[in-house]
Amino acid sequence: MMPPMESLRAPLIAVDGITRHYGARTALAGVSFTVAAGEIVGLLGPNGAGKSTTLSIVGTLLAADAGAVTVAGHRLPGDAVRARRLLGLVPQRAAVYPTLTAAENLNFFARMYGLDRATRVAAVARALALVGLEGRAGEPVAHFSGGMCRRLNVACGILHRPRVVLLDEPTVGVDPQSRERIFDAVEALARDGAAVLYSTHHMEEAERLCARVVLLDAGQVVSAGAPAALVAATGMAPRLVLRTARPLPPGWLASVPGATLVAAGAHDVTLTVADCGAVPAVLLAAARAGAEVEEFVLHRPNLADVFFTLTGRALRDDDGPDPAPA
Repeated sequence: MMPPMESLRAPLIAVDGITRHYGARTALAGVSFTVAAGEIVGLLGPNGAGKSTTLSIVGTLLAADAGAVTVAGHRLPGDAVRARRLLGLVPQRAAVYPTLTAAENLNFFARMYGLDRATRVAAVARALALVGLEGRAGEPVAHFSGGMCRRLNVACGILHRPRVVLLDEPTVGVDPQSRERIFDAVEALARDGAAVLYSTHHMEEAERLCARVVLLDAGQVVSAGAPAALVAATGMAPRLVLRTARPLPPGWLASVPGATLVAAGAHDVTLTVADCGAVPAVLLAAARAGAEVEEFVLHRPNLADVFFTLTGRALRDDDGPDPAPA
């Protein structure tokens, strides 16, 4: 049986063993991954892991010292001019003009992309609607909130309907409403067939948006794959912490299959459960043992735990160290 045509196509982004140095510092050391049409792949890692350098190389802003990069069939850096016509880059810092309106910003970038007048009108309207700013088109960007500026930044990068979209930390400092708008826009781009490379250090964004993630640390790929598969590969179980009004007696957990006591204090116990469906049974067992549960916290293993397990470092280094997983 012949494979489907989509599986026979080369990926729209192919990165093979790229390295990059800044003087004596190694920013990237043999990074490899691919992104297919219609796929969202996350570059996940702490600040300084090499995410922005990787995006800059794929986006033709930097050249790799070694390795190979292909964008929509164009080998970089030699075919950079042709690759740029198919690229949409959304930088980490908002690249919009505050004295211009949202529509004026978009029209400026549409001209930079070489869109003719008729195409510009439709492209601007489509981009504004995609990021939820159609009602604010005539307002100066100086009056916009930080989240609205971020949404406009995304709109400016995808005006020309690029086949490859690169987003560098697009939700840094935005409000929840703008974050959801950006998520919706990214998912819409992938549905339309774009290959999306999404850089972030927020594991919850990667788990929500990305079919696959590439975990970077100190310029190297420490793991890659579907978020659920990476979590499952660690073998970590969900953790449950109970705070009770009085100590729980010995043996109180014996009736709950798949639950294992990890630590016990005067008013706190930590345990693992085979799956989250066991939590009601644990709470019932505690109640039957005569302990009033004042508070409980369930922690499901996630990409932050995977990263800590593989590197011994926190994924969100700007937030301080995460607790070590059980």
